[in-house]
Amino acid sequence: MQLGKSIRMERIINRDTKRCIIVPMDHGVTVGPIAGLVNARTAVDEVAEGGADAVLMHKGLIRCAHRRSGRDVGLIVHLSAGTALSPSSNSKVLVASVQEAVRIGADAVSVHVNLGDVAEGTMLADLGRVAREADDWGMPLLAMVYARGPHIKNPFDPEVIAHSARLATELGADIVKVPYCGDIDSFNHVVESCCIPVVIAGGEKMDSTRDFLQMVHDCLKAGGAGLSVGRNVFQHERPRELVRALSGIVHGGRSVDEALAELGEC
Repeated sequence: MQLGKSIRMERIINRDTKRCIIVPMDHGVTVGPIAGLVNARTAVDEVAEGGADAVLMHKGLIRCAHRRSGRDVGLIVHLSAGTALSPSSNSKVLVASVQEAVRIGADAVSVHVNLGDVAEGTMLADLGRVAREADDWGMPLLAMVYARGPHIKNPFDPEVIAHSARLATELGADIVKVPYCGDIDSFNHVVESCCIPVVIAGGEKMDSTRDFLQMVHDCLKAGGAGLSVGRNVFQHERPRELVRALSGIVHGGRSVDEALAELGEC
């Protein structure tokens, strides 16, 4: 890995623990200004002060979210988009470039691919092109890869998730984000099938903080590198404290019970 990419990777993944807490905030393009993201600057401030390693957002939101004070946090610029209003909402198109991300001051870029969608070929071509450009610029690339299409029977099938993660690895991503399979052994298979860091998605808002923290804990035990979770973080009633508890698990090796105790949700 070239020096520039290595330096930027250390702004996303903790150089000591080799793990990360990423909080995506790209939801406004997909579903609009949902709860927790109405004020982007406040949302970033909460998770940054809690100890998040990076936030992820679209290029235009950065001007609303840059705080100019407080704890620094890594910045990932999301390059692809689609809306829930579209008849083909799983089809993502590129709306920004690596060069734009460099100008903005990004530490990494991200691309979203939905395998099984009718536009899969275009999304794969976009991933390959961005991987090449990101390598030219020394920019780390996070690939979000999900199985979402008419022929996908179970998007949480461990073999489907392993395929998704391996695809990102083979097409040049530096970090891959996939759903959690549901158990440690099957997710370990996903991790062992890759030679890049694997982080888990959060999906829909979960009802239980314990269940969320347990999922993160089990991901790490399986060899995962951490999490890239949005709604289960910024929609928590106390996102700063939640991220602090997550940091205790991800970077401090704390148990779920210890993290809940710190959060005051025993």
